[in-house]
Amino acid sequence: MSTPSPQRDLLRFITCGSVDDGKSTLIGRLLHDLGAVPEDQLASILDADGQPDFSRLVDGLLAEREQGITIDVAYRYFSTAKRSFIVADTPGHEQYTRNMATGASTADAAVILVDARKGVLTQTRRHAHILALMGVKRVILAVTKMDLADWSAEVFARIATEFDAYARRIDLEAQAIPLSGATGDNVVKRGGDWFDGPTLIEALEALPVVAAEPDRAFRLPVQGVVRPNQDLRAYTGLIASGAARPGDAVRAVPSGVVSQVARLLAPEGDRDAAIAGQSVMLTLTDEIDLSRGDVLCAAADPLEAADQFEATVIWMDEAALLPGRQYDLKLGTRTVSASVTDIRHKVNVNTLEALAARTLELNDIGVCHLSLGADIAFAPYEIDRQLGGFILIDRISQATVGAGMIRFALRRAHNIHRQSIRVDRARRAALKQQTPAVLWFTGLSGSGKSTIANLVEEQLAAEGRHTYLIDGDNLRHGLSRDLGFTDADRVENIRRAAEAAKMMADAGLIVLVCLISPFRAERAMAREMMGDVAFLEVFVDAPLAVAEARDVKGLYAKARRGELTNFTGIGSPYEAPLEPEIHIRSDQASAEEAACAIAAALQDPNR
Repeated sequence: MSTPSPQRDLLRFITCGSVDDGKSTLIGRLLHDLGAVPEDQLASILDADGQPDFSRLVDGLLAEREQGITIDVAYRYFSTAKRSFIVADTPGHEQYTRNMATGASTADAAVILVDARKGVLTQTRRHAHILALMGVKRVILAVTKMDLADWSAEVFARIATEFDAYARRIDLEAQAIPLSGATGDNVVKRGGDWFDGPTLIEALEALPVVAAEPDRAFRLPVQGVVRPNQDLRAYTGLIASGAARPGDAVRAVPSGVVSQVARLLAPEGDRDAAIAGQSVMLTLTDEIDLSRGDVLCAAADPLEAADQFEATVIWMDEAALLPGRQYDLKLGTRTVSASVTDIRHKVNVNTLEALAARTLELNDIGVCHLSLGADIAFAPYEIDRQLGGFILIDRISQATVGAGMIRFALRRAHNIHRQSIRVDRARRAALKQQTPAVLWFTGLSGSGKSTIANLVEEQLAAEGRHTYLIDGDNLRHGLSRDLGFTDADRVENIRRAAEAAKMMADAGLIVLVCLISPFRAERAMAREMMGDVAFLEVFVDAPLAVAEARDVKGLYAKARRGELTNFTGIGSPYEAPLEPEIHIRSDQASAEEAACAIAAALQDPNR
């Protein structure tokens, strides 16, 4: 199979569309008819009748061949006399939309397939919308399996007209071609007697390539810091745009510190210059605080830095996006904590209507506000795909759960600044003659959390300690009275409790937080928010049957009757702590014994 030629321009494109629209067969046919398939490989894809199954040239995974669908992204390289190509065959199944977005992130153009028998489907529109969001504006609509639709010009015209109307609304340039991957008509050779437009390969050869802009400002996301000896401190990375030369003034973002390029290092010696697309190691004239994730920019034209954004998010996980939950956000070489503070709306991909939403489900596309744990250097996605696109990562599973495109920084990110305060936590704690701490009680309703927490606070108060108990029920009578019991509301309730606990610990108090707090992710978020304040997770563990038998408030009975939805342990899961600092089995120890054990653990200097 041929590889891209350095003498020809290179077009990166993807094939996408709904499942079983014939993407793999079409690419296989294209490669075959261009003479890019060796004879020995062609012999290996013959079916029982001795005919080539072109989809097997691309569907390399066993699971793909068994199910007859594409799962992973398959990249293939080929050339014609006019151009070199890299094609990404992406899956059409809704479960693998994340893989389609991966392919689109580096594509210049796309071939969207539509089965002539089925017409334009929801997944067709979803893929088109994702392409538009990710900056892929040039599209070829391949109306496939025309041989199974009797090469009907009316069928083709109806599909082409419907898709063109949708494409115009999302700013896509679409060109429709009727073809058949099975027979090869209009793929490389012409077929049919009524279509006088280009074949697929002719259309691909004619598409304009997205050229790099040579006059763009210098941008280098720092990938690493190299210090082989005391005399050399160098920074490595791939130049995203522009060029660098010794003597150029550069600014580190987000710190804003200005320096100059001293040297551009290479194995063969110092370079005179380095340009976009090249990996580089450079040194600066000054020792500045610069680390992985920062961006070196042209001093006169630096990137913006902010910690709050509006962004379009494509959700890729079966577990819903929950506002307030902490995720890791990776943009370029920088990874920071992030949470969605507000879902402005989600998009109905069929009508493009903006719909109100409190969560995003698998394959939903929404416009969201995000808050980050630190400032990051960025550019709006429409200006720079590399420095404006990000992924969201689940902090527990480390799975990629979302992809996003930054639209702009929120104004409040620049207008709101922290006020310095002279009396700090250490001074407040010294006045109280104690060390602040947070005891986070978690467990099922009826496990005994509140009873034990009250006893602990009584014991600490008797010892002269300054404390405050944040109880979940009391919180919902005030600070969280606007929240219900959906997963999203539970996450927000825990965030508010953790923020309150953080302020109280900053005041020098020993804070007891008593909440079911059913999700590990939010308990981890609370722990992280406390910084260097001691955080003790207290798991008050009672079997469900024991907790339900107690049922002082009658909540389990209501949940069993269907009168109380999303009740933890019945209609909503509880994720038990894996390594709590304190594990109390409340069905085996009395509340008084548990309280004494917790108070003793708090006083332990080795905790």
